[in-house]
Amino acid sequence: MSIKIATADYRALAALRYRIRLFLREGDAASRRLGLEPQQYSLLLAIRGLPDGSEATIQALAERLILKHNSTVELIDRLEKRGYVCRSRSMDDRRYVLVKLLPRGQRLLEGVARQRLAELRAGGTALANALDTLLGRKPESRRVNSAQYDQTKGRENNRAQG
Repeated sequence: MSIKIATADYRALAALRYRIRLFLREGDAASRRLGLEPQQYSLLLAIRGLPDGSEATIQALAERLILKHNSTVELIDRLEKRGYVCRSRSMDDRRYVLVKLLPRGQRLLEGVARQRLAELRAGGTALANALDTLLGRKPESRRVNSAQYDQTKGRENNRAQG
């Protein structure tokens, strides 16, 4: 027995997808402004944001980035050449290569992350509202609505372009 999907559900899915894509696009732009390609920022963030007890092995990073092992190695190579990360062998198991953020990489990551967090705190309510709607929760009244956020972003984009 299939469940009927309401028009409101389609709208909520579309809104969530739009908000996620917008968040990712803005993140890509923020990383580029600081001289990083989006995947490079994603790798630095994956290293710094691994769950407790996880080591930054190439395999773990490839999994977090949803990349193949060889693509992750190439990404690490580029970041290592720029002095953002370094590799070392695991002391527990020499077969594993660990990737570590260097101070220069940490500073760059912090710059992008600071921008992203500020943007989320300023306009992420539309993303949270879209998710709340899909989960059947009533969006909190303290959150701005999507139209207000879109108007604010439009003004910011016009100022940046003009």
